[in-house]
Amino acid sequence: MNDEKIKKFIDKGWNFREFQNFEIRAKEEDNSQDLSIEGVACVFDTETVLFEDGDIQYKEKVDKNAFKNADISDVIFNYNHGGRVYARTRNDSLHLEVKEDGLHVTVRLNPNDEGHMQLYRDIKSGLIDKMSYAYTVSEEAYDTETHTRTVLAIKKLYDVSAVDIPAYNCTSISARSVLDLEKSEMEKLENDILQEKKIMKRKRIALAMEIENYLISH
Repeated sequence: MNDEKIKKFIDKGWNFREFQNFEIRAKEEDNSQDLSIEGVACVFDTETVLFEDGDIQYKEKVDKNAFKNADISDVIFNYNHGGRVYARTRNDSLHLEVKEDGLHVTVRLNPNDEGHMQLYRDIKSGLIDKMSYAYTVSEEAYDTETHTRTVLAIKKLYDVSAVDIPAYNCTSISARSVLDLEKSEMEKLENDILQEKKIMKRKRIALAMEIENYLISH
C-alpha cells in the first residue's frame, strides 16, 4: 500500500477512530462507596504502529497540542464503542484533563449497579484488558519518508471505551485496588533486587575464574 492510498484513506474519514497507548487502573477506596477508574487515554508524541504492509510500518502519533481546541464537552465511557454508557462528562461521572504527557481520564463507577461492578470484575480478572477512543481530526501531517501520520489538531472526542478485541493491539486496561498496586510494585522491587544480586554473583564468579586462569598461566 503506497502513501497515495494512505492519503485517500485519510480523506475518506480514516481518522474517525484512533487507538493509542495508555494506562488505566481501577481504584477502590477503603471504607468508601467510591469506585473509580483512572488513567491516561492518550499519550502525546508516542508513535503507534497502525498496520504493516510488507516491510513498511505505517505509524501515527498525537501532537502534544492536539487537544488545544478540541471539543471534549460531551464524551462518554462505554464498552466496545457502543451499547451501554457507563459514564459521561455531562453528568460529571467522567472527567478528562489534558496534561503535559497526555489526556488523563477518571471514571466514577456506581458500586450499587451490577452492570458497573461486572465491568469492573471483568477488567480486574483480565477478561477485558484493552481500550481505545474515537475522535475526528481537523489538522494532520503525513511524512512519506517515515510513513508517519501526526495528528496536529483534534476536532471532537466522542468516547473512551473498554474493548475486548481492539483494532490495534497496543492499549491496555487493568483493574487493581490500591493495596494490589502497592503489592505489585513491592513484588517488582523485590524481583529487581533479586535479579541484581544474581547478576552481581555471576560477575564475582566470572572475575574469580579470570583471576584463577591468570594465576595458572603465569
